[in-house]
Amino acid sequence: VQLQASGGGLVQAGGSLRLSCAASGFTFDDYAIGWFRQAPGKEREGVSCISNSDGSTYSADSVKGRFTISSDSAKNTVYLQMNSLKPEDTAVYYCAATFGIRVGVPCPVHRFDYDYWGQGTLVTVSS
Repeated sequence: VQLQASGGGLVQAGGSLRLSCAASGFTFDDYAIGWFRQAPGKEREGVSCISNSDGSTYSADSVKGRFTISSDSAKNTVYLQMNSLKPEDTAVYYCAATFGIRVGVPCPVHRFDYDYWGQGTLVTVSS
């Protein structure tokens, strides 16, 4: 399983970025992709996740209404559209995958529930 995160960069507060997570190396359909972030000196926290089985999603309260997770199954790619960015969104963003998430099962929100991780992409929001 390989996950390649991309799309990070430097943006001013109020701006937008779209992160991509390209997944490869597996053929199962019952998986979930999660986005996590880790700011300097802080623990890695869940941002959003999506279940490939039924398209259900979850977003943390801190990003609801600003971030949107989506997927393109044909490209095996999950996106995180980030709008109205704030300086406190500055972090390294990681995507992760876990399997066995069937229809009706919510995608996991804790990092310990994910088995495979991408390398991270840095998002810096200036004030």
